[in-house]
Amino acid sequence: MTTARRALIIGAGIAGPATALALQKAGIEPIIYERHLDTADDVGVMLTVATNGIDALCTLDADGAALAESFATPGIELRSYTGKRLGMTATGSTRDGSRLSRTIKRADLYRALRDLALDRGIPIVRGRELVTAVPDGAGVRATFADGSEARGDVLIGCDGIRSTVRGIIDPSAPAPAYSGLITTGGYATGVDTGAAPGEYEMIFGRRAFFGHATAPSGEVWWFVNVPSRPEPDGRALRAVSTAEWRTRLQDLYAGDYGPALEIIAATGDFPPMTPIHTMPRLTRWHRGPMVITGDAAHAPSPTSGQGASLSIEDGVVLAKCLRDLPDTEAALAAFEAIRRPRVERIVKAAARINNSKAAGPVARVIRDAMLPLVLRQATDSRSNAETFEHRIDWDAPANPEAYRGARGRTAA
Repeated sequence: MTTARRALIIGAGIAGPATALALQKAGIEPIIYERHLDTADDVGVMLTVATNGIDALCTLDADGAALAESFATPGIELRSYTGKRLGMTATGSTRDGSRLSRTIKRADLYRALRDLALDRGIPIVRGRELVTAVPDGAGVRATFADGSEARGDVLIGCDGIRSTVRGIIDPSAPAPAYSGLITTGGYATGVDTGAAPGEYEMIFGRRAFFGHATAPSGEVWWFVNVPSRPEPDGRALRAVSTAEWRTRLQDLYAGDYGPALEIIAATGDFPPMTPIHTMPRLTRWHRGPMVITGDAAHAPSPTSGQGASLSIEDGVVLAKCLRDLPDTEAALAAFEAIRRPRVERIVKAAARINNSKAAGPVARVIRDAMLPLVLRQATDSRSNAETFEHRIDWDAPANPEAYRGARGRTAA
């Protein structure tokens, strides 16, 4: 039983088009509003879509198009700055027959989902910056900076960690929290790391963290996490040239095991550093006919490898709730009840890992001694199964009460 007929989606990144595709499948008319006039075809570096995220894309018949430019990366080998092998961590389900997690450029995933939404007749209206939204009868009225308005039955904030919708729903909501790390990354050619396509390695350096994966083309995709306290000014970071960052990174990784120096030297221009932020636990995700999803509600550290996957899952579950539950506000409450326990567990786990990237000398010794045991225990743990083997049964009615008692592969 679909009660909401028109959904106003704020934000046309990854979460917005994915949510729109799910709503359309549920029989609800989505319209996406994006404040930027330009597209984000060149924004970001790489990300992983985990087994659970791929399963959610399959529900939308979007996996083929969305992941066309990706490659399988089933696991990550972790090493210390000395080259000591600390162990392997899975990026997806280790169960026989499961889909392998895949790594993709953020811009390619964004572009594919945007184009798929447009191909399916979903409008994306650019140059519309949301200013405010208020309940209006049985629905909601949104007002944009250019003075235009739009009305729908529900307004969905897919507008990222700097969400405007979050502040409208709860003006007292906390600001994003700085993680203590800054990041950038890029793509290098002509470097032989000795790794086969799909092999992913991450190195706990003495002064900074480095990760790299080899694509089937031979191109090396990489990123850095650099400890930096207090939080640096974003404008000051953007003012630093690639050449200067290259010099700084060469100094940071000097003497560490691994190919960081060669990879960075072989990379042309790469984006300036940006601070990594996460979202503290929010008191509320919805108010009246308005709700937030994805990074706007629960941005995890990139360490989780789940940011995109959780956003796509959110869209599918939200569409199911709006399809099945008696009124919009009840549907949004059910969505939050279903999703909150899952995402908060993953966010907490990622925060613990993030702290180990900026370890001091003593903590580094403890980490390197304990991590091999932790990784061996985690490989087949219930926690891994709950994260990666999560399935959303599109045909089953949304039922938050049944979900609360479910574990592992049970659907929402």
